[in-house]
Order: sequence, then structure tokens, then C-alpha cells
Amino acid sequence: MLVIGIAGGSGSGKTTVVKAITDHLKEKVVVIPQDAYYKDSSNLSDEEKRNQNFDHPDAIDWPLLSEQLADLKKGKTVQQPVYSYISCSRSKTETVTVTPADVIIIEGILIFTNKKLRDQMDIKIFVDADDDDRLMRVMARDIRERGKNVEWVIERYSRTVKPMYLQFIEPSKRFADIIIPQGGHNTVGISVIINTVEKALAESK
Repeated sequence: MLVIGIAGGSGSGKTTVVKAITDHLKEKVVVIPQDAYYKDSSNLSDEEKRNQNFDHPDAIDWPLLSEQLADLKKGKTVQQPVYSYISCSRSKTETVTVTPADVIIIEGILIFTNKKLRDQMDIKIFVDADDDDRLMRVMARDIRERGKNVEWVIERYSRTVKPMYLQFIEPSKRFADIIIPQGGHNTVGISVIINTVEKALAESK
């Protein structure tokens, strides 16, 4: 079993890289998104939810994420939580059943900031991209998928996304084994990753 961590700022192209790997490896891979492990905030007021900082390490339930990854590595099935950005809450009735696979990909902006989780990874990849490119992707995603408007996205980007990137995410790049510049547009870098994963899988058998 191979555990791959894929980190990078919001809008850097992590999803594109993950999709390229999963499309190639098919049923051999399972993806664990950091976003599923945000702490439940359903008890907060609407104003508090609006000001919630999703880009700070304290927003993540690291113990649960580390525990479920450890269980998957032991061959156990886990019940992954379901988190809603719209209500800022974790579902109390719904979970996603995740079964072990040859390759486990953990994907998220903050995953290299937690040492316990980082130490469980075999390969650490950081997807890098220009600030302007990331902002455009974040804007398109939040408007399309999360029902936000342009003003909200720009305000949040200025208030939390960019400062947290500089404080936590960009410095975590030093833990990466592989850095992919140009984000998801770097097809050569993605090909190198796929070849590296295939070689590691072959050597582990």
C-alpha cells in the first residue's frame, strides 16, 4: 500500500493532479479529501460562519483524519464524514464508506502542516501555482459550487486565503518530495508522478 499526500494552495490545481492519477490507476486508488474533515460548526451564528477561517490548521479534525488513515493502512474500512460548506456543518446521519486500496491519496491545502499525518505518507507532492491563477480558480469554484458571489470571494481571499497561504501552506512546501510548478497544467510533472507511483507499487510487491 502506498500513501500519497497532495497539498498546495486553494486553486493550485490539486484536483487536476489527483484526477490524472486516479484516471490512470482506476480501482487501485482511493482519495481522502481533507475537506471532509472540517470540524462541525453548526452551532455558530450566521455571522460567525461567515467569518470562519477554513484555511487555518485549527479548522481540521486531525485526530479523526489520522485515525481513519491508520485504519485504512491496516486494511480496515472507514466511515468518512460528510461536510457541507453551505451550512458549515458535518452531517450527523450521512457518511461515505471508504475501503482500502493499493494507493491512498490524501488531498488538501493543509495536510503537510500536521506532523502525525505527514509521517503516515510515503510520497508528498506540493502543487504550486501563481497567485493570480489560484485566485481565478478559487473565484470560479466558489461561485459555481458554493453559491458565493464575486465580492464574497475577493473579501475572503484577502482576509484569510492569502494570509493563511503565506503563514501555513507555502512554508509546508519544504516537506514535499516532489513540487509541481504550473499546477494542473504541468502534464510532464503529472506524468513523472504517475511513473513514480507505478514504480513504487511494483517495488512494494
